[in-house]
Amino acid sequence: MRLILLVRVLGLGAVLLASRARDASACGGCFHEPVRPTQSGTVVTDHRMIFAVSPAQTTLYDQIKYAGSPSSFAWVLPIHGQVAVGLSSDLLFQALDQSTQTTILAPPLPPCPSCNCGALPLLAVPSPAEGSSSGSSDHNGVTVISQQVVGPYETVQLHPNSTTDTAALTAWLGVNQYTVPPAVQPVIAAYVSEGFDFLALRLQPGQGVQAMRPISVTSTGASVSLPLRMVAAGTGNTVGITLWVIAGGRYEPQNFKFFAIAPSDLVWDWSRNISNYTTLQALIEAASNNTAWQIESSLVLLPYTIENILLQDPMASDYAVSSSAPPSFTAPPPDGGIGPTPIEARQQDLATLFPSGASSVTITRMRADLSQAALATDLVLRAAADQSVSSNNYQVTRSINAPSCPSCRCDSHGSSGCAASSSEPPGGGLFASFAGLAGAALFGARARRKRRRSAKAPTSA
Repeated sequence: MRLILLVRVLGLGAVLLASRARDASACGGCFHEPVRPTQSGTVVTDHRMIFAVSPAQTTLYDQIKYAGSPSSFAWVLPIHGQVAVGLSSDLLFQALDQSTQTTILAPPLPPCPSCNCGALPLLAVPSPAEGSSSGSSDHNGVTVISQQVVGPYETVQLHPNSTTDTAALTAWLGVNQYTVPPAVQPVIAAYVSEGFDFLALRLQPGQGVQAMRPISVTSTGASVSLPLRMVAAGTGNTVGITLWVIAGGRYEPQNFKFFAIAPSDLVWDWSRNISNYTTLQALIEAASNNTAWQIESSLVLLPYTIENILLQDPMASDYAVSSSAPPSFTAPPPDGGIGPTPIEARQQDLATLFPSGASSVTITRMRADLSQAALATDLVLRAAADQSVSSNNYQVTRSINAPSCPSCRCDSHGSSGCAASSSEPPGGGLFASFAGLAGAALFGARARRKRRRSAKAPTSA
């Protein structure tokens, strides 16, 4: 039985190396040949990405969800120039997801006719819509810009010496046991011809899935492009991507179709206590052949919204590498010293998301389930013309299958009442029973007095 494993690693440029599932320690962290058609391959099913953009720098974080063995993977990411690589935490993704999660609010029920035991109106029910080295060296047409151990990963940054010699990089990766599947080689060749450099990383020998963590990649300047062509490697027919863009304003795709679901399009089904939100998502995505992005929300958040969640862990234990590594070690700096402590690494993430002096940031949450055809084009983002807030709380105004109102009836004395109903207010039935008993007692007392007066009256001869 194959398990679906949630791992937290840099997967944006994932060159996924499907292979036989073996313990990485059995062969010193080497990667094996691609699977044969009769073998079960490894497939990426979902990505969660954070894209923090500022005028000074751009930082990408990524988690991936995949089926298969983590020892079967290596990652290659197109970059421009040298980048800073750091280890992050899944708690950061949890904080963003918790703060921006879409919530569907049910509409109020239609008013019921008033009667003496009038039912209390039902309230709307919220429902959620899931050691280092630096310097350059030439290796047969490829310059090694930097080599670095980051947490459980070995990383290397590479510069192809020629934009026309596209085979040199593939050859270097193969010699260094980054086996590139044949289907991915044309994609890498295209990036080489466009002047890209590359970041490659893999697990250190002996490291298992429990050590895999999110990686942050920071480059200088404001970059608004995601190399989706590399995401296609190792995915199935479609791959889901949740993307948070954190910047000074609202962002949207420039070269992809995008859509938003309006609250007025939603209908609440009281018989199932659910809206048609996910149905609309699927219909719109299918109409676009899985090539469109949904803008789920765009919120202005204060820094403490995210900080309070991260700081609930006073020791930043979620930033520690693993029990087998020194607790203070995350990523060694270029001078070869000890890397930041977990608390320092967490502070670096907070400083990245909330640049010094920023009282608030705009977080645009996007979602797409992209087909292989859509992944043939890199995503380019732009500042949205509409910079208004788009709430993550959707208030539904229309509904179907609303529960029936309690029926009202009148007795022979003209007083009104309600048929038995679960919506009867507490004490209503009890009050009616006491009223009935009191009426019966009063009627009996009057009858007894009349009989006594009749008994005392003189009888006629």
